[in-house]
Parts: sequence; structure tokens; C-alpha cells
Amino acid sequence: MKNTQTKNSKNANEDLDSIRLDKFLKISRIIKRRSVAKDFCDTDRVWVNERDAKASSKIRLNDIVTIKFGNNLLKFKVTDLKLSTKKDDAKEMYEILEEKRVDNVEN
Repeated sequence: MKNTQTKNSKNANEDLDSIRLDKFLKISRIIKRRSVAKDFCDTDRVWVNERDAKASSKIRLNDIVTIKFGNNLLKFKVTDLKLSTKKDDAKEMYEILEEKRVDNVEN
């Protein structure tokens, strides 16, 4: 049987140092589709540790991510990094720090 896993790829159960932001948002189910997560990042609606973040930005454990959804802000702390997870376990990947409605947010 041929091993299809490359030397640099990781199993879903292995510890990760970092993961792409758009992939994390999709796997954690904060945003349903990776393409939508990428659009959010590319339109300056996502910040990691108070800095503008792009879809390719690497996030690590304990990073603070803020997302602007219309007039709502969601701020959460990254608590786990996984390459895949079940729907019921996705909420264990982050801890919500703040959810609030805002009228005018400066980008």
C-alpha cells in the first residue's frame, strides 16, 4: 500500500504550531465556507492581535482574533488548532471574549 502522506503534511491529531487564518475560521465553523472566510480577510474585516490580517496569515494558540460581521464585532481567543474536527468539537477551538453591536467601526 502506498503512503500518500507527504513528509511535510500533518495528521489531524498532531500538534500544530500555526494554521492559516481562513482555514481556522472554516474548521472552527465561525465562518461556514473557506472562500467566505478569505473574502472577510481580504476586505479588512478580520484582525489578529489588533493587526489587519489576510487569509494567509498564520495564527497560533492564544492569538486574539476580531471579526466584523456587519454591525457586530466578535472577539475570540484561539484555544486549539486542528486540521479537521467534528461539528460538536469545533467550539473547543476558541473562547469567545466579546460580542457586541457597534454602529460605526473604524477600519
